[in-house]
Amino acid sequence: MTLTLVLVLALLVGVSLGLLGGGGSILTVPLLVYVAGMDAKEAIATSLFVVGVTSAVGMINHARGGRVRRRTGVLFGAAGMAGAYAGGLIGGGIPDVVLLAAFAVMMIATAAAMLRGRRDAGPGRAHRQVPVGRVLLDGAAVGLATGLVGAGGGFLVVPALALLGGLPMPVAVGTSLLVIAMKSAAGFAGYLSTVRIDWSLTLAVTGFAIAGSLAGAKLAGRVPADVLSRLFAWFVLAMGALVLVQQAPAGTRLPILAAVASLGAGAGVCYGFVARCPLRRAVHGT
Repeated sequence: MTLTLVLVLALLVGVSLGLLGGGGSILTVPLLVYVAGMDAKEAIATSLFVVGVTSAVGMINHARGGRVRRRTGVLFGAAGMAGAYAGGLIGGGIPDVVLLAAFAVMMIATAAAMLRGRRDAGPGRAHRQVPVGRVLLDGAAVGLATGLVGAGGGFLVVPALALLGGLPMPVAVGTSLLVIAMKSAAGFAGYLSTVRIDWSLTLAVTGFAIAGSLAGAKLAGRVPADVLSRLFAWFVLAMGALVLVQQAPAGTRLPILAAVASLGAGAGVCYGFVARCPLRRAVHGT
C-alpha cells in the first residue's frame, strides 16, 4: 500500500515537472522522507537521481525544438557540477535534522522566487556576451545548494540563465533542464560514497516521474501557467514551514506552528485585501 502511494505521488511529481519545468526535488524529498520512510541523506540522494534523469528526458523535446543553448548550459552546468559534487560530499557528513532544516529553508526561498515570477532577459539583452565569471560563480553556488540538500533546481536556474546568459525565457527553460541533469548527476555521485541506494524503489519512482512529466508537458498548454505556478508556490511555502517546524525540539513545535500559522494568516489577509501591502510589492517587485 505504501509503495502504491509512493508511486502515485511520484507520478504527480513528474506532472509538476512537465507543467512548471521545475519543482521536482521540492516534492520528491518530502515524499521519500515522510511517505517512503527514507532517512534524509538517502532521500536527497535518490531525489537527485530521479530529478536528474527526468530532466534529461524532458530536455530531448526542447533540444529538438531548438530551445537548448548548449554552450551556456554546459558552462553553467559544469560550474554547477563542481558545486553539486562538493555539496554531496559535505551533505553525507551532516546530521539529518540539519539537512532537513536547510531543505526547508530552500523550499521557502524557492517559493519566494516563484511568487516573484520569472523575469525575461528582454530584447536588448538576449544576444549580449555571456559574463563567464558571473555564470561560473552563480552556477557553482546553485550547484552547491542542489548537491547539499537536493533542491534549488529549475526555479533558481531559469532566472539565472535568463538574466545572466541573456536567454529568452523558452530557451532558458529548455537549457535549465540540461543544467539540472548535469548538476544532479554530480550531486548524486557525491552522495554515493556515503549513502546506500535502494535501486528497485529508485528506478520505479524515476519511471513514474518520467511518465508524469510527459503527461504534464502535454497538459502545459491547457492550464493557466501563472495561476498554477502561484498555487504551487503557496503550497511549497506551507510545506517548507511544516518541515522546518518538524525539525524543532519536540516541546517547541506547537507554539512555533501556531506562530507560523498566525503569521501566514496575517500575510494572506495583507496580500489579499490591503492595496498597499508590502508583501505585494515584494512579490511583484512594484
